[in-house]
Amino acid sequence: MPADTNSGTRSRAGFFARLKERLLGPEGDTDAGTTAQPAASPATDPVVAAGTATVVPAPSARKPSRFRLGAALDWLAGRKFDEQTAEELEMHLLAADVSLETAADIVRRVRKKAGGRNVVTIDDARQVLREALVEILEPRAKPLVIPAAPRPFVILMVGVNGSGKTTTIGKLARRLKDDGFRVMLAAGDTFRAAAIEQLQVWGERNDVPVVAQQAGADPAAVIYDAFEAARARGIDVLLADTAGRLQNKAHLMQELQKVVRVMRRLDPTAPHETMIVLDASLGQNAVAQAKQFHEAIGLTGITMTKLDAGGKGGVLLTLAGELKVPVRFIGIGEQAADMDVFDAAEFAAALTGTSLAGTSPGGTTTAA
Repeated sequence: MPADTNSGTRSRAGFFARLKERLLGPEGDTDAGTTAQPAASPATDPVVAAGTATVVPAPSARKPSRFRLGAALDWLAGRKFDEQTAEELEMHLLAADVSLETAADIVRRVRKKAGGRNVVTIDDARQVLREALVEILEPRAKPLVIPAAPRPFVILMVGVNGSGKTTTIGKLARRLKDDGFRVMLAAGDTFRAAAIEQLQVWGERNDVPVVAQQAGADPAAVIYDAFEAARARGIDVLLADTAGRLQNKAHLMQELQKVVRVMRRLDPTAPHETMIVLDASLGQNAVAQAKQFHEAIGLTGITMTKLDAGGKGGVLLTLAGELKVPVRFIGIGEQAADMDVFDAAEFAAALTGTSLAGTSPGGTTTAA
């Protein structure tokens, strides 16, 4: 099946709506349609002179958004983008796991966009922020495409323990099989017996073969054997698990580099995808992991997990701004349907509690 026609390159209906609910609460938990009047200043909020329209209250007086970025620009409604608004936005960005460098870039983009806009409602303000985030995320939103050759197409999965790597392999195997590919798994995480067993469970659940050896075996040898077996059986995609290597341990990175060298004895172009699985709840530690893995072996894809377990999402903005590696998938739960293709516009809308159609979660039409 041609890769560019399969469902694996597009997100499935309803996924980002569920992400938005988990970040913001039911219906976004926002009052995004509220209209603001520009007459008052932050110093006089929420009190205004008698006879004037009610202004948008200060953020502390509003119903709080469950996710910090949701209300980051609410002060902009009815006002000009000034230094106080810039500081407020930067504070929210930093609290949402965005790095200082990327936060400054976002503030710059928002300042430019807000300068020529009539920002009347809170939703207008959030749409400005959404557009700025899309500009940063869009260049990294590239789905995983399995070409017609080579065979097997080898995906080397890397990441530290606890990131959800083995579970991600199982979900990805299910997705690829549903798209008509013949899939095999390689249990290359031989340092933990539980990891081998977990991958075998996923293999049984998805009805895909698993190549494994005993705990403590040479990971490079396991993956080499799996490569040969996949080639002999006409497998389309080989998903190779690896140990949860701590990114600050040089000898473990060297072991991973050995796996790559051994694979290239069979195919000089392998691995054809090197995908890191990152835990969103780790914040800037996840960014550090990605940068060090990228330096050691060269990453070609990112899957971000656990956006439902305390991950604020800002870490993806930092990765998009500072690391030129495509984001393939994001995950919000344990079930196979809880992982989907990363979509920059949908993700930015979920972060800001807005919609792509230019309407608020409650249906209020916003300014164009």
